[in-house]
Amino acid sequence: MRIGIIGATGYTGFELIKILSRHKNVKISAVTSDTSAGKKISEIYPYLSNICENKLLPNNFEQIQEIVDVVFLCLPHGASQEAAKYFFEKGKLVIDLSADFRITDATLYESVYKTKHNAVDVLANSVYGIPELFAEKIKGSKMIANPGCYPTSVILPLYPLLKDNLIEKNMIVADSKSGVSGAGKTPSAKTHFCETNEDFKPYGIFSHRHNPEIDFILSDASPQTHVIFTPHLLPVNRGIESTIYLKKNCNFSLKNVLMDFYKDSFFVRIRKDDSIPSIKDVAMTNFVDINIFENGKNVIIVSCIDNLIKGASGQAVQNMNIALGFDEKEGLL
Repeated sequence: MRIGIIGATGYTGFELIKILSRHKNVKISAVTSDTSAGKKISEIYPYLSNICENKLLPNNFEQIQEIVDVVFLCLPHGASQEAAKYFFEKGKLVIDLSADFRITDATLYESVYKTKHNAVDVLANSVYGIPELFAEKIKGSKMIANPGCYPTSVILPLYPLLKDNLIEKNMIVADSKSGVSGAGKTPSAKTHFCETNEDFKPYGIFSHRHNPEIDFILSDASPQTHVIFTPHLLPVNRGIESTIYLKKNCNFSLKNVLMDFYKDSFFVRIRKDDSIPSIKDVAMTNFVDINIFENGKNVIIVSCIDNLIKGASGQAVQNMNIALGFDEKEGLL
């Protein structure tokens, strides 16, 4: 299977190349970058020397579609729409790592991202790519919206509990923290070393774009669910830790519910003991580590992922594997 990575020089593109280079069923046929076209990807990332020596191509979709079967879009929000529409209409499997196809309500998308959606016909065919929840829809799909990193860490532990009406759906607080790589490779004043080192702070209070995504997907489990979500910036390279506060409306163990729901999900690890997951436990892996602590009706869930792998590139490959009928774990261990 021939793979194209559109926008390959960012962090998600880099992680995709590392994963796909050890995947036995695929070959990386095209990596692109308008700003670095003509250079080898290994010149941008010396780590890839002797692993991937592909020359970066410009984003000429007409030429690229002739040499690929699957495309991963690692483009900014808004920029993926044209590319997704083009490759989808050519019959390619499209896996988009931007936010352009996650919220399938075009009006809501336009309200959140302050831009018109120009591929509404493709949006209608988009499947939200959390494999543990939507594998049946992902199988055979040609348009997969890879979830946001924060939403992955929040939705996975909450969705089964909301689906069975075991928790109060409007009493949920998600206090989430991410490493600096979550902001992408392009530097800004807020992600400068001197600004993040030895500091810790929230941002996007009541305004982060991942909050509507979280609510939109969780409302599929229980209509009109709302999560109070606050992201924080950690002075570390990678990883997300979400501490989720809620109240249950049942009299039995929620941990047993999660363990049963995810018993066949290889990449979801529910702690059996009282240990607390940490980002070091999942760094550089496609696992999500979850534990749940109950005190009467009060519940605290701790959920950890690597934002660049389970929160982006690893989950994208997991989605590809399911869509194409490969072993779900291929390339990811």
